[in-house]
Amino acid sequence: MSFQHIGQKLNIEEIKQLGKLDDEQISVKAGRDKELFDIITGRDKRLLLIIGPCSSDNETAVLEYAHRLSKLQAEVADEIFMMMRVYTAKPRTNGDGYKGIIHQSNPNSEQNLINGIKAVRELHYRVIAETGLTTADEMLYVENLNLVDDLVSYIAVGARSVENQVHRFVSSGIDTPVGMKNPTSGNLNVMFNAIHAAQKPQTFLYDHEEVHTTGNPLAHAILRGGIDEYGVNHPNYYMDNLLSAIESYEKLKLENPFIIVDTNHDNSGKQYMEQIRIVDQILMNRKWNSKVRQYVRGFMIESYLEDGRQDEPIIFGKSITDPCLGWDKTEALVQEIHKRLKSESQAD
Repeated sequence: MSFQHIGQKLNIEEIKQLGKLDDEQISVKAGRDKELFDIITGRDKRLLLIIGPCSSDNETAVLEYAHRLSKLQAEVADEIFMMMRVYTAKPRTNGDGYKGIIHQSNPNSEQNLINGIKAVRELHYRVIAETGLTTADEMLYVENLNLVDDLVSYIAVGARSVENQVHRFVSSGIDTPVGMKNPTSGNLNVMFNAIHAAQKPQTFLYDHEEVHTTGNPLAHAILRGGIDEYGVNHPNYYMDNLLSAIESYEKLKLENPFIIVDTNHDNSGKQYMEQIRIVDQILMNRKWNSKVRQYVRGFMIESYLEDGRQDEPIIFGKSITDPCLGWDKTEALVQEIHKRLKSESQAD
């Protein structure tokens, strides 16, 4: 075999001693986890925002963003519940490019996954401990889940992973909400099959053992648009797309029907300013259609300190992967969402 062992074997218990929450922090996190559970199950009618950088490439910049987001969360908490995107592993379509801090704890450094895993724990820990927010991450590598399962409160299965049986089965054993994105093709049947598999009990090999899961009733849909073989974007946030997804939920009788719209990626064509318009259109659709309002109860928004993206990490707080809304536009967007939701609540 052509595998070369270049690092020491991981000691999971040793790694998990890094960035370990104390009793008070565990209590704060448990409270927010309960709020998130109530939102997904429909007991809490607030809107869910999963918001933050495309990739968490710089610890200092991410923490600066987290502190700003925490302050904003306090201002809008009556209508909006925010989870911070702390995405530490990035899928690459052809394998090239920056793959997240799990590979490089510093984008300018050489790859070192042992240092990267330590940086992942440290970053999630510091966001939770210093701001009181809870975090979302993408499960790109299922074998790394047990290195952060005590810290991360929301798991996303990305468009390139959602067809993978291991991702689906592991999701069935996770006790936190798991958002399943539609694949890059835009095929919603694939996504709903993944949700079905994740919600059902499964038996499989995990961590070199045969395991049985009880199913995850909090698995749900994330619509992120698609792209065809000609490179043409096909968004799926329009009214007919939302109603089609709702129809699938009802036909399949899945538990806790919940839809998040990813406002970037193939919905925006990676035109980050489009995120503002997409949010506006969906809020209007929620107002006009009671079913859309009942099912579509979250947005995934990519934002950072500075607008856009850069190829090299030169400007502090500017994405080196997909382009993001800068902080000023993010703050204005969240405040506008809050204003409109508040107006609707008062009218009900």
